[in-house]
Amino acid sequence: MEYKILATEGRAKRARMKTVHGTIETPVFMNVGTVAAIKGAVSTDDLRGIDTQVMLCNTYHLHVRTGDPLIHELGGLHRFTNWNKPILTDSGGFQVFSLAGLRKIKEEGVTFRSHIDGHKIFMGPEESMQIQSNLASTIAMAFDECPPALADREYVERSVARTVRWLKRCKTEMDRLNSLPETINKEQLLFGINQGGIIDDIRIRNAEEISELNLDGYAVGGLAVGESHEQMYHVLDEVVPHLPKEKPTYLMGVGTPANILEGVERGIDFFDCVYPSRNGRHANVYTNHGKMNLMNSKYAKDLRPMEEGCQCPACRSYTRAYIHHLFKAKEMLGMRLCVLHNLYFYNKMMEEIRDAIDSQRFAEYKKAKLESMAAGEQ
Repeated sequence: MEYKILATEGRAKRARMKTVHGTIETPVFMNVGTVAAIKGAVSTDDLRGIDTQVMLCNTYHLHVRTGDPLIHELGGLHRFTNWNKPILTDSGGFQVFSLAGLRKIKEEGVTFRSHIDGHKIFMGPEESMQIQSNLASTIAMAFDECPPALADREYVERSVARTVRWLKRCKTEMDRLNSLPETINKEQLLFGINQGGIIDDIRIRNAEEISELNLDGYAVGGLAVGESHEQMYHVLDEVVPHLPKEKPTYLMGVGTPANILEGVERGIDFFDCVYPSRNGRHANVYTNHGKMNLMNSKYAKDLRPMEEGCQCPACRSYTRAYIHHLFKAKEMLGMRLCVLHNLYFYNKMMEEIRDAIDSQRFAEYKKAKLESMAAGEQ
């Protein structure tokens, strides 16, 4: 892996990361394909057509449904999905602690029940690494606990200390797995995760501790889970300066276009969020003038594209009126077109952000973008 910073503006950075599955230009928004597919009937061919750089898949969901041993047998996620660009897999930790029932947390790991059929599963650092190695993703995330944003200090301290111990076990296990002859991707990368709720000194101490492990990248986790936007930005202000500047940084599960702009300003490289696909499935589309809901009856006779000048597959060919009709008729095509548009919007915004940092006008771009999106539909 090679990570090179090409330009900076304040704390915002424009970088290029070379991986075994191709080059990633950052800042980047990863398109979320939880079960190795984007919800909304979007194919990997579609993703290539809208300039998606990275797909994110979920370890927990792929483990409980289909199963990572079968995906390994079939050649790994890239071959399974016909996607030849980078894939990041999250560790499954967030889902274990948010979806699964009847959890028991011990030093070894977590015992829980599948949200699908209730059967008992154990997952610890080694198991998470083994699953992600079977999936053969480009980047694997360390197994962690995401404490509730407003958890008390004693709980957060215990949780973070255990997560650091788990991270060290993840690193040891990944080194072992990458040396095995049957491993598909022997150059799999490991990102560690900073945790600590909204408690500054715990976050900072954790960032300094995990920075010493010389990992391939570093994520800020445990945000967008109940805290305010102001608290999120404050955590980034405090934490990011304590992470290695020469390594990629990832803000997990965030977020809105405004969140991304604020994150970039604070030095974040990678983002992911279900918002563009989830909103698209409900007829909510992003434009440079804010969001619109195409279920609204005022679009029934509107022959304009979702956004004038947009080059996404939907806007090049279809009108607001037609997409409004598709949702009213409960046709899947409406959902698909809106998801494609939203993902294209996010990917295009990231390209604009990279260009702005390259030309030292990110602050100007951010101000104009936020003002435009707040102004409302034109």
